[in-house]
Amino acid sequence: MTKRTGEDRLPGDLAPKELVERMIRVDHAGEYGAARIYEGQLAVLGRSPSAATIRHMREQEQAHLDTFSRMIVERRVRPTALQPVWHVAGFALGAATALMGEKAAMACTVAVEEVIDEHYREQAEKLGDDESGLRDTIERFRAEELEHRDIGYDHGAAETPGFELLRGAVKAGSRLAIWLSQRV
Repeated sequence: MTKRTGEDRLPGDLAPKELVERMIRVDHAGEYGAARIYEGQLAVLGRSPSAATIRHMREQEQAHLDTFSRMIVERRVRPTALQPVWHVAGFALGAATALMGEKAAMACTVAVEEVIDEHYREQAEKLGDDESGLRDTIERFRAEELEHRDIGYDHGAAETPGFELLRGAVKAGSRLAIWLSQRV
C-alpha cells in the first residue's frame, strides 16, 4: 500500500489500512463540500451566463461524491463527523463568492481545485499497487479537478478584484477542512 512497511514505519505513522480509511473519509468530505459549493453558486448564479459551466462542474463533483460514498459503505469507513458543518460551510462559501460576481465564484473554484490537486497528488504518491484501483480513481478525479481550475481561469477568475487575497483565504480554509476531515 504505502512505501513504508511495518518495519520502517515511524512512531505516529498510520497503519496502511488506517491511511486508506483516512483518505476515503477526507475525499468523501471534500467532494461533498465541493458539491455544496457549486449548489451555493447556482443558488445565486443559476440563470447567469456561467450557470451551464457551474452545473457541469457540479455534476462531475456529484459523480466523485457518489464514488466515495460507495467506498465509505463498501470499506466500512467512518465518514467525517463534520459533514453537517461542510453542508452549511460549502453552500455558504459558494453563495458568498457568487454574490461577489461570476468571476469571484470562479476564483473560489480555482483556489479549491489548486488545493485538491496538491492533496490528490500526495495521496496518489502514497498508494501502492495493492491500492491501484483507489489510486487510479484519485488520479482520474484529480484530472477533472484540474479541468475545473482551468475553467475558472478561462472564465476570468484572476480578474476578480482582490483575487490573490480571496484565493489565499479559500486555500487556507480548504487546507483546514482537509486536516479536520481526516481526523474528526
